[in-house]
Amino acid sequence: MEDKKNQTEKSSSSDNTTPKVTGIGGIFFSSDNLEKTKEWYIKNLGIEINDWGSSSFESRNINRPDEINSLQWCPFKKDSEHFAPSKKDFMINYQVQNIEGLVNKLKENGVTILDDIASYDFGKFVHIMDAEGNKIELWEPKY
Repeated sequence: MEDKKNQTEKSSSSDNTTPKVTGIGGIFFSSDNLEKTKEWYIKNLGIEINDWGSSSFESRNINRPDEINSLQWCPFKKDSEHFAPSKKDFMINYQVQNIEGLVNKLKENGVTILDDIASYDFGKFVHIMDAEGNKIELWEPKY
């Protein structure tokens, strides 16, 4: 029975075609005083800010140890349109696999899709709204 359970876990963890979230890709929040906020995090928590104005936290994928994942942490100016149309002061970026399949599934489920899938050197992105009015960024990394 244990062997069958382990085989099932291995096959489901290695399936990279199922449209789903596979992790957190970023945490973004608004700040009343962007520079002061960044300075506080640098001074008190040792967060290093990169050229993009964010911090990158890297980790390895336990199922594919050669794969390096990156979580982005970034504050934005309070009046930034980055979170629009959401009225919330934050946005979470979820790392996904098969973004096209996921967007099709979300459309079938009546989820609000805010834009078309955009491709960049570091992956594909699309923005959606959840049931509470939170803007969510979906990101499929390019490996």
